[in-house]
Amino acid sequence: MLNIVCTSKPGDGLLRYSYEHCNYLNSIGIKSQLVIVTNAKFTEQDYRNSIDEQYILNDYIVFNDDYIPAANETTLIMGRSMLTLAYKDRNNYTPDQLLTLIMLFRNSLISVYNENHPEEYPKALEYFKPKKVYDLCDYEVYPNGVGEDFKKVIGFNIYKTPKQDVQFKHLFLGTNEIYYKEVEKVIDQYPDHGIITYDDKYLNPKLNNIMVPVTNLLGIFETYVYTKNYFDPAPRLIKECQWLGKDVDYLRDKNIKDGGMVYWNRETFDISDERNQDNMNVLISTIENAQ
Repeated sequence: MLNIVCTSKPGDGLLRYSYEHCNYLNSIGIKSQLVIVTNAKFTEQDYRNSIDEQYILNDYIVFNDDYIPAANETTLIMGRSMLTLAYKDRNNYTPDQLLTLIMLFRNSLISVYNENHPEEYPKALEYFKPKKVYDLCDYEVYPNGVGEDFKKVIGFNIYKTPKQDVQFKHLFLGTNEIYYKEVEKVIDQYPDHGIITYDDKYLNPKLNNIMVPVTNLLGIFETYVYTKNYFDPAPRLIKECQWLGKDVDYLRDKNIKDGGMVYWNRETFDISDERNQDNMNVLISTIENAQ
């Protein structure tokens, strides 16, 4: 069994990448499951709702302490932050949750590179003590990363078809305080707007805040306005808009070297696209070596 671990919030992209790659691996005969260890602010149902809202399938998912991994099983994290978040939140987990994480991360670990929490990641490795770490990295986004070259892609083949029910001309992403402050700088130019966000203290109640998970998200707006002003590793909403033929207003410096322009320009991004097979073979061979 391959355990793909997710410790993020239910609206985060890494939950989706984890679920999509889990489905892909099962479709080619690699027995996998997504192990979600819930954030203290959210329930299992919040995560189920998030998956149900976006995908035609809701399979291969276990929660928290519902599964006890064997000593010879391999764990995959689709971003290093899945390990560092577990380490940073260790005092907020229940004893059973923490024990599950310790058992999951003690085995061979396949870790997809990201730069989140650069100081905490080594501490997390020391805390969980995985038997061996296999690194993968998207070098177009992280030129100074480590590991074999591997690009996360999107499982459009299991997406629900969005219903066209436009409620806003412009959609913004404000799922953390930094993103939200960037949105506030320009929002007065977009009276017909919606802002995807979580219920938090930094929200401006005068703005049209849409709480995650959002029903039929990809069908309720015309144009996505991209405003992030600092390193953005994986702006998957850009690719979702391109997939659906929706407009994107790119309101940031196009010279910023991160996932923004990389994802904007990358042609092959569908997990089921045959042109992506060599990329997926990197993940498959790494799994085979780790097991």
